Amino acid sequence: MSYFPEMEFLGKALTDVGLKTFVMPPEDLILSDEGVFVASKEGRHAIDVIYRFFELFDLDHVPQSEQILYAPQNYRVAVTPPPKAHLEEKMLFALFHHPDLKSFWMNAMGQETVSFLEKLFPKTWVLHPRDSAPIPDLVVHGRVLSRFHELGRLSQKGRRFIIKPSGFSEMAWGSRGVRVGHDLSQEEWDNTLQTALNAFDTSPHVLQPFHKGCRVKMEYIDPKTNLPTPMEGRVRLSPYYFVQRGEAHLGGILATLCPLDKKLIHGMSEAIMAPCAVGIRDDDTL
Repeated sequence: MSYFPEMEFLGKALTDVGLKTFVMPPEDLILSDEGVFVASKEGRHAIDVIYRFFELFDLDHVPQSEQILYAPQNYRVAVTPPPKAHLEEKMLFALFHHPDLKSFWMNAMGQETVSFLEKLFPKTWVLHPRDSAPIPDLVVHGRVLSRFHELGRLSQKGRRFIIKPSGFSEMAWGSRGVRVGHDLSQEEWDNTLQTALNAFDTSPHVLQPFHKGCRVKMEYIDPKTNLPTPMEGRVRLSPYYFVQRGEAHLGGILATLCPLDKKLIHGMSEAIMAPCAVGIRDDDTL
C-alpha cells in the first residue's frame, strides 16, 4: 500500500480527462458470473480494464489474485500488465547469454536484435551448487571458474560482483536482496554466496558484474527552502513500453537519481524521480 496515494492521484487525473477510474485494494473488486464490478456512491460499475499493482511472486498475499488473473478468460475484461512470469524473472538474462541457447535466440529474434540485446543485458549467471564444466564467460583475473564456490575465495578487488534473488522473492524488489561483493568482508561475502547457493531449489539467485554508473547533475526543489537545489548522483532509467495493435511502443521513461554514496539505485526518500523526454541531437542520434 506504499504507493496507494500516488495511484489515487493518477486515478483522479484519468477521471478528470474522461476515463472513469477507480483505485481500490484487490479485495474490494466484485467478481461475479456477470463480470467484474466496483461499488461506489453512484452505484455499481462494470470494469473493462484492471491495472494490477502487485508482483506475481506476491500472489499468495493478494486477496482474489487467482480470480483477477483468470478474469480475462471468464469475463470481458483485460488485466495489465499481463501475467507473464518471465518478464519479472532476472534469470532470463542468464538464459539469453548462455552459449548453448545462442542459436535459439538467433532463430527467434534475428542477428540485429540479438546483437542489440547482448550490449543491453548484463552478463548474468544463475548460482547453483553443483559442479560443472567451466562456467561460460565467468573469468576472474584471467582464470575461468568451473565452480561457483570458487567465488568465495576471491579477494576484495576480484569480487566486483553483485548477488541478488532472481525474481520470485519478497527480497527481489527495491534492492532489498542485493549484495555488493567488494563492499563486504571476506566472511560476509562467502556467507552471502553460500546462502545463495543453498537457496537454489527454493529461491534461485543470480550473479552479475558490478558496474558503477556515470555521474549526473540535476536540480530539485528543496521542500524546506522551496528553492532549486543542485544534486550530483547516479541515475537509473526505467523505460515503460505499451503494446498497441501487437507492437510495443515507448510510453515514457522514469529517471531515478540517487546520491553518490548510494551504490544501489532505487526509489528512496533521498532520490530525485523525474520523467524524461527522448530528443534528437545534432548528429541525428537519440
